[in-house]
This record gives sequence, structure tokens and C-alpha cells, in this order.
Amino acid sequence: MPHDYDVYLYPNDFPAFSFERPGFSPEPGQFKSTGAKGACDVVLYSPNHRLLPSQLPVEQWRKVIELWTKRTEDLFANPDIRYVSVFENAGVAIGVTMPHPHGQIYALPFIPPLIQRELDSAQQYFRDQSTCLYCRILADELEDGRRLVAANDSFVAFLPFFGRFPSEMQICARRHLGASLELDEKERIDLASLLKIVRRKYDNLFGFPMPLMMLVRQRPGGEVLPYFHFHVDFLPIQRNETKLKYLAAVESGLGTFLNDTRAEQQAVLLRDAEPRTE
Repeated sequence: MPHDYDVYLYPNDFPAFSFERPGFSPEPGQFKSTGAKGACDVVLYSPNHRLLPSQLPVEQWRKVIELWTKRTEDLFANPDIRYVSVFENAGVAIGVTMPHPHGQIYALPFIPPLIQRELDSAQQYFRDQSTCLYCRILADELEDGRRLVAANDSFVAFLPFFGRFPSEMQICARRHLGASLELDEKERIDLASLLKIVRRKYDNLFGFPMPLMMLVRQRPGGEVLPYFHFHVDFLPIQRNETKLKYLAAVESGLGTFLNDTRAEQQAVLLRDAEPRTE
């Protein structure tokens, strides 16, 4: 590591995907394998080892977003890469072993199954309704109001009606766009501001840092998709002050999520959590 840095990206020590691996090609038949060509990066949010993500200044989050964007642009330029996933695992309960504030970026040579299913659903809705599914959801949430948590000129944070995890939240762009590359300067600042608010609210909900997964959802590389919409998902696993949400037999074996909380009730608690929002 350099002695002086602001935000920093370096390759994972034990990458699942690497550009040194053979190329990827879907192989038919049983017991087949193929190359895992891609990249696994670690993104250090700050040189301060003890700083929580919720404690990062807005300006620092803006620098993190700029790093996400630059690395996404570089990876999209590689013809071997189909999808770039920006994400963060936070908390020992999630399995994090390095306490330093950080996230990750994976570049994959294929579109992951859950992303493909989301793309297919959004495409089907666009084909049937001639409009963006995400824009419709955002408009309906704004009209309903009960599940809203915070908002600014460019983004809205809400607990989606269809949430699977306890206190699951989404930050959705007001403007229809597909990837971080398309954010203008004000939108990057507004996203940084709302990221800080959301992370502070999560950590203040139960009085300790919330164990969660944060996923920046963006379109696949090299494609302009009118039916996909940039957003950020937060998947917490803390049910209440003392209990975790485990993905047990029904969730893991059947793919059916049993949500232990109601979005409308949790939205009230999160609006009241510091910093309080209307």
C-alpha cells in the first residue's frame, strides 16, 4: 500500500476472476468447466483504518463514486467483460474479515443469473407497457409516500414494497440512466450525500453498525438498454437489536423469502433515525 492516498484500488489477493485466466466460454454437457477471465478489485474508501462508511464525509463518498465510475469505464472497454458489479459487504455477520472501510468491484465474463432475470423482467415490462419498470416503481413510491426514507434533487431512498431482507432499501435515480458513467457532476454529489444519509440511518437504527450488502446496479457493458435503470440496493441482515436474518431452508432451498419486517413500519423507524428526514 502507498503511504499516502485518498481512495485507492488494488487487485484482490485471492481473485475468483483474473485477466490471467483462460477465456470464458459456456460449455455444454455435465461436469464441464471454463476459464474465469475477469477482475476482482478492492476499493479502499479512506486511509483512516477505523472510519465507518457511515462516517465518511460526503466529499469522500464523491471520490469513491468517481473511482467506481473510472474503473467501470476501464472494464467496460474490455471485450471479455460482460458485467461490472460494484458492491460492499459490511460487518462481521456478513463475513467481512478486514475492518478497514472498503468495497469491491468484480468484472465478470458473463451476466450473473439474478441480474439476467432482472433484465429479462424489465425488458418484458418495457415491451408490454412501453415504459421503464423502475421509473414506474419510483413514481408509485413517491405517490404512495409510506415507504420513503430520504430524497434529494437527483435520488430517492425508499424501502421497496417487494423487499426481501429486513429494512431492505433502494436508492433510485430520478433521471432515467443506466450506469454510473452517465451520472453528471451534480448527480454524483447528490448520490454521495444520500449514501451518507442512508448509511448513518442504518447504523443508528439499532445503535451499532448495520451488517449489510450494498450493490450498485448498472447495465451490462457495451449495451444501451432503455428498460434498465441505475439504482443502489441495500440488503441488511439485522432483523432487530438482537436477531439476524438467516437464509434458511425456505429462502436458500426454495428461493422464497420470508420477510420478518414490514416496509411501511421500517420506513417510519428509518425516517426517525438520525439524521431525521421528513
